[in-house]
Amino acid sequence: MSQTSLKQKKKNETGSRNSKDSLDTEKRKDSEKSGVRLSTQGHSSCRRCLCAAEGTVPLGPCRTIRIYIHMCLLWEQGRQITMIRGSQELSLPKTDSRGYLVRNQWSRTSRSPSTRGPSIDEPRSKSASLKPPSSSTTSRTSSTSPSQQESLKQLSEQPSPPTPPLPSTPPMPLDSRPPTPPEPYSSSRRSTKMHENPEAWAHGIVRDIRDSTQQRDYPRTPPTEWKSYSQRRSTYSSQLDRDCLSELPRQHQQQEEEEDDEEAYWASVKTLYEKIPSCSRPRPPKPKNAITIAVSSRALFNMVDGRKIYEEEGLEKYMEYQLNNENVILTPGPAFRFVKALQHVNARLRELYPHEQDLFDIVLMTNNHAQVGVRLINSVNHYGLLIDRFCLTGGKSPIGYLKAYLTNLYLSADSEKVQEAIQEGIASATMFDGAKDMAYCDTQLRVAFDGDAVLFSDESEHIAKEHGLDKFFQHETMFENKPLAQGPLKGFLEDLGRLQKKFYAKDERLLCPIRTYLVTARSAASSGARVLKTLRRWGLEIDEALFLAGAPKGPILVKIRPHIFFDDHMFHIEGAQKFGTITAHVPYGISQKMNN
Repeated sequence: MSQTSLKQKKKNETGSRNSKDSLDTEKRKDSEKSGVRLSTQGHSSCRRCLCAAEGTVPLGPCRTIRIYIHMCLLWEQGRQITMIRGSQELSLPKTDSRGYLVRNQWSRTSRSPSTRGPSIDEPRSKSASLKPPSSSTTSRTSSTSPSQQESLKQLSEQPSPPTPPLPSTPPMPLDSRPPTPPEPYSSSRRSTKMHENPEAWAHGIVRDIRDSTQQRDYPRTPPTEWKSYSQRRSTYSSQLDRDCLSELPRQHQQQEEEEDDEEAYWASVKTLYEKIPSCSRPRPPKPKNAITIAVSSRALFNMVDGRKIYEEEGLEKYMEYQLNNENVILTPGPAFRFVKALQHVNARLRELYPHEQDLFDIVLMTNNHAQVGVRLINSVNHYGLLIDRFCLTGGKSPIGYLKAYLTNLYLSADSEKVQEAIQEGIASATMFDGAKDMAYCDTQLRVAFDGDAVLFSDESEHIAKEHGLDKFFQHETMFENKPLAQGPLKGFLEDLGRLQKKFYAKDERLLCPIRTYLVTARSAASSGARVLKTLRRWGLEIDEALFLAGAPKGPILVKIRPHIFFDDHMFHIEGAQKFGTITAHVPYGISQKMNN
């Protein structure tokens, strides 16, 4: 062998040795940088590896391991991204004023705005699957030789074995995942995951490389299909909406239970307040349509004790007495039962005519001071009397207010005030209580009238007083068909007859709560015909007519048991009073002048 050939052989051996040393040095550096120490025991540098380094063979074992490591690192990076993003909470999509989705959630594997991170079952984009995690891996990947690229292509063409099942996550709507901030890549975690299942990572990287050619298309809403936020939510409901909808039946049931409890509570409160007289009081009728009955405080209640103090000790002591006893309920007076019967008639009329205004309206008319009014109010409410209008004149005569109140009948215990009201043309009577108790009907108003100087004028009495009874009988027979002139209580009888006809119209004649009586000392044979014809001419009906021909009226009134009996003669009043009848003296006619 020549010297030249020996030199050439030494040169080749030196070059091969240098290439082997440089290859081992590079392999060791790469293993140290990636955090993985590769053991080369059992594999020495072979000619195949050297040829692979020069590019004369497809791929050597050493180079294959290095590419395998790079692919595992890439798969580990994608795996960690998927796990981190899958563990974060959901969030509602954000939209701008025009309805576009706000894409301010930045992906860790891409520097461009992204709506959500890649999942396991979806193909990754080129930027997400091929982006290396660090600059060192970037430099190594970019420096691969053409032979290495061919080997990658061959490896990708091989069928990938099935990967182990991974925990599935529920599909999440578009733009519903929160942004994930970039975090440093941990070399210790990467090496640990690589040693656990390297084959699955390698095949996953190959699958990602194969599917990365399919570009994802993000939906864009064209301007012609812009919709409001509520419309888009109704069309594309998020997972949070579905969770809320699942709770709607339970919330609706709870709301219904609360409403039922509240309704039952208010029903009980309404029932409680309806039992209180002040809350269940019907509205009083209008004065222009009502039949106004003015009653004094002494006629409605028994105020004998207070009256005695007033007469003996004066007004100041009387007021002091009333103020000290304002919470003491007054006992009923002579007009009390009459007022209760009037209220019963009103109740019956309201049952038949709910909007009826032609009713009795009771007014408490008294000359007491306003300070005494508290005791009167307490007593009225205690007995459940429907008296809403009061007139407290403070010592002044209340007669001047009778016409202002449109009074139809005035009842008082003061005969002087009653006489003043008669002179003013107002039907009035002085009340007297019965000497003993008597049972009264609570379901029917019973009113008894005398004839002359009460329902009729006193012209017949003038003849009887001046010319005797014989001339009186002749006069009545001669003028039988001539109606008598009206007396002071004729208007009140007309009011009662008008209300009776309202019950007759509803076929309530036998159950009518009003019944009227004529109790007169006239004789039916001699003077009774003129009385009945006069009532007929007036268009009035009297339920019962009792002609006594001068007999006492007390025993008859006990049988009738009227709530009030009107008469102009005091001896008839006193006679009926002894039997317990509540009487009302009408100071009208010639008999009053003769007594005076």
